[in-house]
Amino acid sequence: MNATLVIMAAGMGSRYGGEKQTDGIGPNGEAIMEYSVYDAVQAGFRKIVFIIKPEMEETLRKLCGDRIQTWKTPQGEPVEVAYVFQDFSSVPSFYQIPAERKKPFGTVHAVLCARDAVKEPFAVINADDYYGKPAFSTILEKLLTLKETGEGAMVAYRLKNTVSDNGTVSRGVCQTENGNLKKVKETLKIKKYPDGAIADVADPEREVALDPESPVSMNFWGFTPWLFEELETYFHDFLKGLAPDEMKAECLLPVLVDKLITEGKLNVSVLDTDAVWFGVTYQEDRPVVEAELKKLHASGAYPPSLKN
Repeated sequence: MNATLVIMAAGMGSRYGGEKQTDGIGPNGEAIMEYSVYDAVQAGFRKIVFIIKPEMEETLRKLCGDRIQTWKTPQGEPVEVAYVFQDFSSVPSFYQIPAERKKPFGTVHAVLCARDAVKEPFAVINADDYYGKPAFSTILEKLLTLKETGEGAMVAYRLKNTVSDNGTVSRGVCQTENGNLKKVKETLKIKKYPDGAIADVADPEREVALDPESPVSMNFWGFTPWLFEELETYFHDFLKGLAPDEMKAECLLPVLVDKLITEGKLNVSVLDTDAVWFGVTYQEDRPVVEAELKKLHASGAYPPSLKN
């Protein structure tokens, strides 16, 4: 059975101050998503779908897309590459987009844009997160056993390992039970203090302490194409509820997953992995990520360059 990796790369990177999805952070100018693609293909994923802004296609082809199409899986199978666009042209006609709105509509809309390119079980990741080699093998194994409807998977990471010393981050803080996801709360303003304490500071009047060991979603999900119908319904309902002058609201995948779990429509297996996560939210995060990637190359986890 085939499996596809869907990479969400159409975000604006406003906190980073630029196109962090394609920023060359590796020792030979590799973007973080190149490591995810390499790890996924080595695990056995046979198709890569990039969700991008239309103006990114030429850059992404030159960065890695054209090269990936020459790769083969360890089983000798060719790797297919597809590009889909997340822009306002795919927003349903009943919704009038405010003229001043620039921000994309979030991760539900992003994945929905890949509908025509994905006909098999698929994993979803962010372009700007490094998820670790073992995570791709773990989720692929699970993907190939999912029922056609009503089942999904998520690779979990520990909150303490996913926060930034340089500002607040957003994470899907999870509750689990017997290896299954029971609840995921999209927490949009998580702050790490110098003593290691972590809190939700969205409400300036009342900070909420968070357990550093809590499992969190880093948008590394596994689904079957059944989900696309739910994505469409949820996105349309989201748009119908927006104020006419709303400029920034996003329709978020963890919120939909939580809703489907609550309604009894979806069971999500939480996958433990020894993989280490790191990523860039702010420019100040970059030196740490550069150093980590350099160490991985030096250890032999990756070839001297991913550009060959």
